[in-house]
Amino acid sequence: MIAHCLIRLFEQHFQDIQVSRVLTRRPLNSFTDFPLTERLTNSIDQLIDEADLIIECSGDVFHGTEVIERAFEAGLPVVTVNAELQVTTGSYLAGKGLLTEAEGDQPGSLAALHEEALMMGFKPLVYGNMKGYLNHDPTLEDMMFWSKRQGISIDQTTSFTDGTKVQIEQVIVGNGLSASITKQGLGGMASTNLTETGNVLGMMADRLCQPFVDYVIPSGYSAGGVFLVCRHDDNQQAALEYFKLGPGPYYTLVRPFHLCSLEVGKTVRRVFNGGGVLLNNSTTPTLGVAAIAKRTMRPGELIERGIGGFQFRGEAVKLDENPDHVPIGLLRKTVLKRAVEPGQLITFDDVDILPSRALDIVMQQRAERIARSKQTSGASREPGGMIATGS
Repeated sequence: MIAHCLIRLFEQHFQDIQVSRVLTRRPLNSFTDFPLTERLTNSIDQLIDEADLIIECSGDVFHGTEVIERAFEAGLPVVTVNAELQVTTGSYLAGKGLLTEAEGDQPGSLAALHEEALMMGFKPLVYGNMKGYLNHDPTLEDMMFWSKRQGISIDQTTSFTDGTKVQIEQVIVGNGLSASITKQGLGGMASTNLTETGNVLGMMADRLCQPFVDYVIPSGYSAGGVFLVCRHDDNQQAALEYFKLGPGPYYTLVRPFHLCSLEVGKTVRRVFNGGGVLLNNSTTPTLGVAAIAKRTMRPGELIERGIGGFQFRGEAVKLDENPDHVPIGLLRKTVLKRAVEPGQLITFDDVDILPSRALDIVMQQRAERIARSKQTSGASREPGGMIATGS
């Protein structure tokens, strides 16, 4: 759906930008309703040779990683609509070339709202997502029904419903905008009034002494947007109250929509105009998305997929507290080595993961984090690293 809508947008409203090639892994003669069938190709080389910029919107961590590395070898910038990839291999890739998530999906929309807020003098405290419905363990029958009704795949429908997608979205925002989390899996506060909820979240951020990411579950108002909870200068209080943002000290800025593919063109234009990165997972992430078991499973059980499957869901975690967790984006055609119970966080000792470039990247970054952690803990024990105080 994203690719279809995006191509139609460029063809009808971006006359100075041409869609040169569209990479697909399906047989070229299997398409009946694609907007530009003559531009389809199965060749990564052809895609790259005819491009000035690549938009990666496959939703596939493994395939997307390979394509982006090839694009960077050719010196091409990459815009993604693939938060799943960003939180799995994105931090490594961000150090190799220009990689940015697009405006339109919630992370990019939050990043754009963040930029606007800073230009108006606000100090963001909370980066908020909105979730209309949450069921941590939906049934296949329900997901088949909603998949057909909404016109998206079952795995996408499932990842939206069980909360995995919102965890992924908020982790890339946290990493990219230097924010933390208040708890594993985020808070997910129920909300009937966003201004009141924003005030509570703002107080939580002040107690934490650090910005954080989270989401709310609205009741009585639309769940289609994103929001920031901010502070501002005390001498602007009267003006902000006049501008209908309330008496402060916390101000909630709402972007009541995110239009996915219809907004991607703004980020493409940004990159072409030299605007640089809107948002990525940063080269020094502090958050990840762990796999949490939904049910009891035995050794030898095949995991067809983690994201959007019926065996696991994702939860935001702090990397330094969970160094052995398996990123849920790596779980594809994986075999369990040990029995797991509902609610258990999956570690590398629990699964046998097939070799892939994505796995290589994750293991390299994990090893580097562990090495840095050991160096830091070692340095803190050095006598020269101590500070003496006296009266």
